[in-house]
Amino acid sequence: MNYQTIALIALSSLLFSCTTANKKDAKKENPVKKEIPSYKNKGHELVSKMIGKVGNYNALSSKKDVVYTYTYQTPDGKADVSTEKYIFDGELSYGSYEKHERTFPDLEGKIEQGYNGNEFWLKHNGNILDEPNRLKRVAFNRPTNFYWFAMFQKLLDPGLTYEYLGDKTIDTASYEIVKVSFESKNNKPTDIYQVYINKQTGLVDQFLFTVADFGVMKTPFIMKIEHENIDGILIPTKRKYKKSTWNADIDETPWINVTWSNIKFNNNLTVDDFKK
Repeated sequence: MNYQTIALIALSSLLFSCTTANKKDAKKENPVKKEIPSYKNKGHELVSKMIGKVGNYNALSSKKDVVYTYTYQTPDGKADVSTEKYIFDGELSYGSYEKHERTFPDLEGKIEQGYNGNEFWLKHNGNILDEPNRLKRVAFNRPTNFYWFAMFQKLLDPGLTYEYLGDKTIDTASYEIVKVSFESKNNKPTDIYQVYINKQTGLVDQFLFTVADFGVMKTPFIMKIEHENIDGILIPTKRKYKKSTWNADIDETPWINVTWSNIKFNNNLTVDDFKK
């Protein structure tokens, strides 16, 4: 090996060392800054941190779609049992009712409801029904069922306001209370959710809610829930509700029970599964 070759190797090594040192110095001078979350107020912060525990909408929508069994049982013994299917992108919704003692009980046989991204539709034993009153019910059921499933994730949707109402101890649990409401358009009443976030777990154990579409605003319902971990997302699979007060008082009237079972994500559903 001649002296010229040796000199070239030495020069290359020196340049490499300088470049590496410069990169290290640049990293020291320009450290990666961790993004600090921005909150509107304390209520928004509490809701955001709660959603961080259950899984945000990005985490949920990464599952693409879901299929599950929805069971709705009223104190008089009547029940609805449906197979629910949703695609998260576009909020497409479908329900096939094996039992419908609460939803269109006058129709015998199978009923199907759907929202395909453009319209709501209803089938009875495979035949399309176009009656306005029935379609109005479908137009309530489909987005409502979807919303309940994704409710906590959607509490960070645009157009929501958050108000911290203080803390309260119920039985042996301590809660932070946050009122979540929707920005009103044309002064129309909008739904209100008053969530009770458990200080120990950071999760919602119960919440008060209104149903503006049916004029239920003065006297809220109270919903108590139990979470279940499904593929890394905490889903409130057991729910029960009844009328209450804005103080979350509970009387002796029986509960309406709702359960979600056989939950499965990533079923390769397509838009065709939601067509009439």
